[in-house]
Amino acid sequence: MTATDSVHGRWNHARTTITPAQALAAALSIAALGFTLLALQEPAAHEAMHNFRHAAGIVCH
Repeated sequence: MTATDSVHGRWNHARTTITPAQALAAALSIAALGFTLLALQEPAAHEAMHNFRHAAGIVCH
């Protein structure tokens, strides 16, 4: 990948290289993290998840 890749190009690349099992594992992981955040609803848990997303490089706001 080069620095000039577009988001559309990255999606197309991911679509052709990620297996259905990998996609399912990613979706289940995201669902589990979301459920944990929803179930706990405590400020400390929310802050921990927020910091985790930033550490993983996910923009959340």
